[in-house]
Amino acid sequence: MSPTDTLLERYRSGDLRALARGITLAEAGLDAARPLLRAARERSGRAGARRAVVVGVTGSPGSGKSTLTDALIAALRARGQRVAVLAVDPSSPYSGGAILGDRIRMLRHHADSGVFVRSLASRGALGGLSARTMQVLALMDGAGFDWVILETVGVGQSEVDVAAACDHTLLVLTPAGGDGVQAFKAGIMEIADVIAVNKSDLPASDRTVRELMAAQGLGAHDEHTWMAPIRKTIASKGEGVDGVIAAVEKHRAWLAEEGLQTRRERRAEFEVRSLVQERLLQRARSAAHDLYARVARGELDADAAADSLLTGKV
Repeated sequence: MSPTDTLLERYRSGDLRALARGITLAEAGLDAARPLLRAARERSGRAGARRAVVVGVTGSPGSGKSTLTDALIAALRARGQRVAVLAVDPSSPYSGGAILGDRIRMLRHHADSGVFVRSLASRGALGGLSARTMQVLALMDGAGFDWVILETVGVGQSEVDVAAACDHTLLVLTPAGGDGVQAFKAGIMEIADVIAVNKSDLPASDRTVRELMAAQGLGAHDEHTWMAPIRKTIASKGEGVDGVIAAVEKHRAWLAEEGLQTRRERRAEFEVRSLVQERLLQRARSAAHDLYARVARGELDADAAADSLLTGKV
């Protein structure tokens, strides 16, 4: 039996070390990850298969996303449910490295075999997600977890890719920090399925909730529109977390199987498009520098240069 076959069998049996190795291979874009990815999708796509609840946690930096994620882990484990967390951390524009601080915040769960935490560097992805995030999510989804939580990098208004990556989007805001106003301005309000007003022991939390409810009422809606439930939380104390979980479960019931399937297809589309984009960028980076020099000299227009990269006629 080849090493790849051995890894595949271990992954299928629920070996967390095999999952970790598969994630490393997927993040590196190596072909050895493909058998595991096929196995993951076959398992989760099987008729009647129990799928993980895939939740994206997004919001501005400092809103308490990591603390709330940690509290969600504790609450779900208290119910006996297995949880996987994928935390996307900002990477340095110079070295490409990342601190991966979210794993530090969740160290209290490191000895729990029912919890799996992995960090990925954003690698400059403006939507808060790296190009390989979708494949890592697929591996986690196919590994038999009850919940998979994706915590994004926290870049504010550009962070809307998470809606295409997950079944449910949890938007984390804080009172009196301007987060509510920023949420109104950005498309981020439109992607939220559940809203948590974290640090609600701070002043103005009630006003923030009222402003959010008013903003929801201003948008186009009818009796069939899902209005994101707004829940107050104090993640550092674990308060309000059960209400957030209940709101996610209510949204899942509202989506039903048809709605979930639509979101899964959207997830597959996002994955394929992100890989296409990654490969085109790799081709652009490896193109002869003379191409760019010709554009700079006016010998070739930028549109023609882009066309030559797309067709491979560089």
